[in-house]
Amino acid sequence: MTAKHQSVESLEEMVFKNRNKTYGAYMLRKKYKKYMITSMIVAILVMAGIVAYPIITAVVTQGRIIKEELSVGAEMLDIPQEEAPPPPPPPPPPEALQEKVKFTAPVVVEDTAVDTDFGKQDLLAEKTNTEVPSEEPEFDLVEEKPQVIEQPKEAEIFTVVEENPTFPGGETKLYKYLGESIKYPEEAKELGIQGRVFVNFVIETDGAVSNVKVLRGIGGGCDEEAIRVIQSMPRWTPGKQRGIPVRVSYNLPIKFTLQ
Repeated sequence: MTAKHQSVESLEEMVFKNRNKTYGAYMLRKKYKKYMITSMIVAILVMAGIVAYPIITAVVTQGRIIKEELSVGAEMLDIPQEEAPPPPPPPPPPEALQEKVKFTAPVVVEDTAVDTDFGKQDLLAEKTNTEVPSEEPEFDLVEEKPQVIEQPKEAEIFTVVEENPTFPGGETKLYKYLGESIKYPEEAKELGIQGRVFVNFVIETDGAVSNVKVLRGIGGGCDEEAIRVIQSMPRWTPGKQRGIPVRVSYNLPIKFTLQ
């Protein structure tokens, strides 16, 4: 007995038997199952991505917030040393104004004799007038110039001195003060702003800090924060020129870094 191999025709073959299989409907029906399975797999993946995206975003954001570290550093700007200029010579004392008035006493001349004969008109006509002294008193006047009152000049600000001003405790204490006092602005954190803020200020003869200004800033609230911290500094040890405390201009770059 010979086994007969019987092949089972598919539904598409049965429907399109003895018909034109090149027609589009045959190809669509033949690949229908494949298209349906592929579409279901893609739809499931898309739905899974939509559901999982908020969860993954929340986990990543929370981990980033926990691991974010803020660090603030300060670097000292090296100021080139130059030879100290000689102090200006003291101003000459104002010349004393002397008032000079020369007075010459008038010369008194005796009057000529006057004839007492008033009755004769001829004699009166012949009489000469009483002589008047020709010399007049002389006065030598010296014009007094108006005295100029000089306004006190503001003390000179030095950029290079023999003894530089120092922060209480030195540079180590300065770095520690900046690191503990500066608060990273929220606006700069949100915008990711980093960089150096260059600040200039004057250390007065008593060690106080004045004339604080930003030479170059980075924005985002970092400039204002740098000015606030500099103005809140304790008194420095003032700089000296030839042993005398003087006003000194000081530059300080403050570095803002997000890590």
